[in-house]
Amino acid sequence: MAHPHDLTPTALPAPRPGLPPNARFDIGPALHPKVHVRRGVGIRLSDGTILSADITRPADADGRPVTAALPAVITLTPYNKTLMTRANPLIDAVTAVGPLVYRLVPPSPHGRAGGREMLRALGGGALESIRANRTLIARGYVHVAVDVRGTGTSTGRLEIMSAREQRDHLEVLAWVRRQSWCNGDLAMTGISYLAITALQTAGHRPEGLKAVFALVGSEDPTRDLILTGGVQSMFTLAWLGAVNGGKWLPSLPGLVKSGAAGRYLRDRLASPFTRLPDIAGAMIDDRHPEHFYNDDARDRRPRLEEFTAATWIHAGWHDVFARSAPALYQRLRLPSGAAQLVVEDSYHVGPGTGFGTDDHPQRLDELQCAFFDRWVKGIDNGIDAYGPVTVRQLGGGWVARDGYPHPAARVHRWYLSRHASGAAPHAAHDGSLRQWPDRYPARIRLPRKRPGIASQTSTWLMCGLPTAFGRSWSIDDRAHEAATVTFTGDALDHDLLLSGPINLHLRVSAAGTDAFWAVTVCDVAPDGVSTVIARGALRSSRRALDAEASGYQDGELLAAAHPMSAETVLRVTPGVPHDLDIDITPTEAILRAGHRLRVAIARTSWPRYFLTPAVSRHIKDQHIVLDPQHPGHLSVPAVPLPTGIENRTAS
Repeated sequence: MAHPHDLTPTALPAPRPGLPPNARFDIGPALHPKVHVRRGVGIRLSDGTILSADITRPADADGRPVTAALPAVITLTPYNKTLMTRANPLIDAVTAVGPLVYRLVPPSPHGRAGGREMLRALGGGALESIRANRTLIARGYVHVAVDVRGTGTSTGRLEIMSAREQRDHLEVLAWVRRQSWCNGDLAMTGISYLAITALQTAGHRPEGLKAVFALVGSEDPTRDLILTGGVQSMFTLAWLGAVNGGKWLPSLPGLVKSGAAGRYLRDRLASPFTRLPDIAGAMIDDRHPEHFYNDDARDRRPRLEEFTAATWIHAGWHDVFARSAPALYQRLRLPSGAAQLVVEDSYHVGPGTGFGTDDHPQRLDELQCAFFDRWVKGIDNGIDAYGPVTVRQLGGGWVARDGYPHPAARVHRWYLSRHASGAAPHAAHDGSLRQWPDRYPARIRLPRKRPGIASQTSTWLMCGLPTAFGRSWSIDDRAHEAATVTFTGDALDHDLLLSGPINLHLRVSAAGTDAFWAVTVCDVAPDGVSTVIARGALRSSRRALDAEASGYQDGELLAAAHPMSAETVLRVTPGVPHDLDIDITPTEAILRAGHRLRVAIARTSWPRYFLTPAVSRHIKDQHIVLDPQHPGHLSVPAVPLPTGIENRTAS
């Protein structure tokens, strides 16, 4: 255990021989000039449910589908594939002008993920890679897009990521392999929910599945987004509303073609708004199952240890599933090159920003094609020598390594102090991060004023779209910090690399029978700009720790695992201090010399954390207790670096 000011910066090892992050892989020429789309194909499942599929095949110059049997790439979506396929002309137009986007929209001068980067993502191939990828199809793949049960034009009742839905996926893959246009080799791809369905399916080892390309998926959707720290998210409500609305917009020709019109109407009327009773129940009852981690939550987790298909994990440090990025990769048990992790400085809907430019990775659609060429078609194109961990460091550039976190990272501990840092006059309370705990106890009350909606945490929830509204939504979190208690470290006299999960240990007290703690960890520039690099949250009654499932380094807790089950709820006695460990999303960031590290703590951060009326009635005043016998501290794996030396090492 050490404090960063005690260590002498040392140069990291020389980069290992290998491919750089901006390596390019040959995907060969386009072989087929057009595509042939067959819409509304019915796939009848074992329980009688009919799923609707759109099949896109390569075609000749006259639009006739090729007759050869080809590998098939499958996506399973709740977002109404008809709406997605009808958007193809728009995606074609955006793809055509992609290179122009880079010329018209230069990178942001601060180098952070902001509004410009969201626009620049249009040039990186993400739109192409999440639909029926023309780059793939032109090179000899068939694409099959399927509405999951209870959505789009498919019949049945929506069963979100359930065991039944996962069985559907296996039946779909078996159906595809029986078709004359498929040679039996399969791949799966998608973004967000589509990535999760691909990961869930791969965990069942279906016959013929050789590769998965998952964009911003989740290792545990419940912990990442649905019940973060033990509270709900407004995202869940908005998401359920959108999916339930989309299921009432079917493709009428598709229903007629598949003979499913009657069944579709019956199923929709039987469940016009799926999960509405659960939402209402969670609002009024704090003991409702939706407030706890349960069997449904466990069923949503993909069985990553069971994978045999080569898997590409693509994530963003500011994604709603940011907690999952390393965990998805670390749980895989695949041979060298078959597991790849790429993490960029992006939000949920902005993957691929800058991709295809000289100092960034290859375009996403081309990387997807190269990965499938290697693991589905068996083409030796060298992509198995990439990475296997390729990340863009926040505040730095792209690096390639053999693993994550950085192997040179050692745990550093900063203690929370009541003494003012002088760096946060805007905050409700300006405390500091120090080498040693304070000698005398103190109590700091969290302001009852709630942070405003303009914050990086709100933008995190809204998938990056509010970056267009300005710096307070993406780059500078000081407006949010006005309603928080902050603890800020001294200006660094050398560069510091943070790499790995982070833990915040607090001693606290509550005037009510529960409390909620929302935390951001920030990189503070010399001009005062406070940029979020990691986030976490925890409800006091959910503070029980699963020591076996938690992650440690050098005996220090870094990744706290909280069961959040009904059986592990811990009582909060008003006025009696209790300890808790808040797991913070993993990160990889370089804090430059002259910058500071900051922790900001708030009662909530709406709309990211939704304290339902059932929960809010238990929460009153909250205090951080600074007790020399039980000191609060931030534990971070870090590497002091020589100032001005870029960390471009591959360990």
